[in-house]
Amino acid sequence: MEKVEEKLELFNVSHSFGFKDILKDISFSLEKGKVLSIVGPSGGGKTTLLHLCAHLLTLEEGTIKNTFDSSSFAFQEPRLLPWKNVIDNIALGLKAQGLNKKNRNEEAKIMALRFGLEEDDFDKFPKDLSGGMAQRVSFARALITKPSLLFLDEPFSALDIGLKKELQTLLIEEIKEKALSVLFITHDLMEAVKLSDEILLLKSEPLGHIVKTFTIDVNQKLRDNKYVYEETAKLLSNQTIIETFELE
Repeated sequence: MEKVEEKLELFNVSHSFGFKDILKDISFSLEKGKVLSIVGPSGGGKTTLLHLCAHLLTLEEGTIKNTFDSSSFAFQEPRLLPWKNVIDNIALGLKAQGLNKKNRNEEAKIMALRFGLEEDDFDKFPKDLSGGMAQRVSFARALITKPSLLFLDEPFSALDIGLKKELQTLLIEEIKEKALSVLFITHDLMEAVKLSDEILLLKSEPLGHIVKTFTIDVNQKLRDNKYVYEETAKLLSNQTIIETFELE
């Protein structure tokens, strides 16, 4: 049987909460190995759209077709289980897949070290972790199952500059080494420029809808600070960006 091409496609997706309309006629596609970001001001429906794509909300109108083999989700807050230690939190997905405790713990320890945790951290519980350490655990947990598609809900927003850069670098390595596809939302244009192959601009007035698409062809590993600053400055001078973020 011929393998189905891995892709996420949205066709005319709309959504409302009760009598409040949130999104209107959203259409886009995300292909294997690509990074697509959705940017826009707060309250525009970005998180709602991401949750619809990840099937965390019930689709009301339109079509979402997801042919990726597997997916995982990293939230803005780490959302670790407070009664489990670092290794057990990271290994949750492997446990769900039926891997025995010895093997899943070994894999979890390797992933923990890859994401900058130390052996002394393995037995710590979430209450004993800093915000940055907890987010490292969250990323490790999301990636340990080797998903084809990763959903990210502003996971870098609460991190300091150094940790943000470190985790972004690790994510870029995962994207290149494993052809990982990523759909993420952010209000940070620099973050979008750093990571994305394509940026969708979501405007909230009168309803959440895509008003412009930006494509970036430069390899993520070649996007140094100078490149990111210059490209972000170009975006900030774009009239649609100015109107969407109400920068005037």
